[in-house]
Amino acid sequence: MSASHRIVGALLAALLVAACTPTPAGSPSPDGGGSKGFAVTKSNEEWRKTLGPEQYRVLREKGTERAFTGKYWNNHEKGTYACAGCGQELFSSDTKYESGTGWPSFFRPIAPEAIGTEDDSSLFMTRTEVHCARCGGHLGHVFPDGPPPTGLRYCLNSAALDFKKP
Repeated sequence: MSASHRIVGALLAALLVAACTPTPAGSPSPDGGGSKGFAVTKSNEEWRKTLGPEQYRVLREKGTERAFTGKYWNNHEKGTYACAGCGQELFSSDTKYESGTGWPSFFRPIAPEAIGTEDDSSLFMTRTEVHCARCGGHLGHVFPDGPPPTGLRYCLNSAALDFKKP
């Protein structure tokens, strides 16, 4: 293998790891995320009372759980995935698929208005962050490498989700 092939391979491996590597937890907003006009707003103190420590870190501080550690990455039951912060229905098990990343992955939200997105420039790259449209809770990221029919991969944190059986 030539030196240039090794370099390209190393760069591709680094990008793949970075794309699904935990985002460093940021500081929660002073008002608990209410400054963007979300329907559900709470102070940081209120969020801490209603969420577990890992849920708070992911949903309110934009943290990421480690791959293959969340409770839903390998869940194959039928049902609906809702925001752990406010209960907003987000994704159906009908759109969940095996991405091999170690996080629950979906190719489409339950409804376009259930989620919001914004640019995330952490980790020396620009990704698209996905958040709950009702409370602003950080869910994960969306990537353009998913299966048909959308070609999208919503790579989410189990800690940000609650699973509801029909």
